[in-house]
Amino acid sequence: MLVSVAAIILGFVLLVWGAERFVTGAAAIARNLGVSPLLIGLTIVGFGTSAPEILVSAMASIQGNPGLAIGNAVGSNIANIALILGVTAMVAPLTVHSTTLKREYPVLLAVCLLALLLMLDGDLDRMDGAILVSGLILVMFGMVRIGKASRHSDPMEIEYEAEIPEDMPNRKAVLWFLVGLTLLLVSSRMLVWGATNIAVAFGVSDLVIGLTIVALGTSLPELAAGITSALKREHDIALGNVIGSNMYNLLAVLPMPGLLAPGPFDAEIMTRDMPMMIGLTLIMFVMSYGFRRNGRINRFEGLLLLSAFIGYQGMLFLGIQGT
Repeated sequence: MLVSVAAIILGFVLLVWGAERFVTGAAAIARNLGVSPLLIGLTIVGFGTSAPEILVSAMASIQGNPGLAIGNAVGSNIANIALILGVTAMVAPLTVHSTTLKREYPVLLAVCLLALLLMLDGDLDRMDGAILVSGLILVMFGMVRIGKASRHSDPMEIEYEAEIPEDMPNRKAVLWFLVGLTLLLVSSRMLVWGATNIAVAFGVSDLVIGLTIVALGTSLPELAAGITSALKREHDIALGNVIGSNMYNLLAVLPMPGLLAPGPFDAEIMTRDMPMMIGLTLIMFVMSYGFRRNGRINRFEGLLLLSAFIGYQGMLFLGIQGT
């Protein structure tokens, strides 16, 4: 048991640090190739912050734990909104100026509904996975178009420009990229191994482990990035990272069990977890869109989001106690 706990803790540490190195290296390479900071932020940074979830879900699916993979995807989205946005807004209330983010909100809602429709039959198969991956390609293409159209007028361009390394030589950027990718692969395997052992030892389903321990751990990079961005008054990045990560979780993480370990999943996902995820997405939309002015998430709203996360985790814990 102690070995499994140690594997999870060490896996989380390496996962967070590896993800940061991976994103830094990839962003620096793209900048050295002349890609605009806004495009890098919308694509590489957004995708990179979901790299932990992608690799953990892939490893879990390969090792025969698709429930953990699905729980990781859905649970990470819940944590991104309720925990990360909640804590970030409590640290520093978020004011949103970006028109690009307003264009991404409807896309995220559409992606949530697509995932819901594909899962209504209680089965996540290869066709479902292929549809979600196709959606990922379309969303990436759309983000590139939006980024090109808005890069000279969107305030996120300035925020990303300040964050992306501009003086890192290609050799160092490639080195950090490879180091980060290696650490992500190793740490995700350690994390899945430890989490699976604990699930078996306590008789807890791998779905619940994915929704709780694994989802929280793989969301740590977004939590650190969100608080840091808020303290630097880069509010658009703080919210943009959550929106981008949630889209990638549904289009790149959720397909993994469908493609690698297709089959039926726990019915509680559709009655408890998906409604929670979609409900929080709608709440985030109402709070931060700013229909006639700039969007804003204040400290009280951040507290409400954090309370929703604590309540949801408590519900999961009570469900474990009742089994």
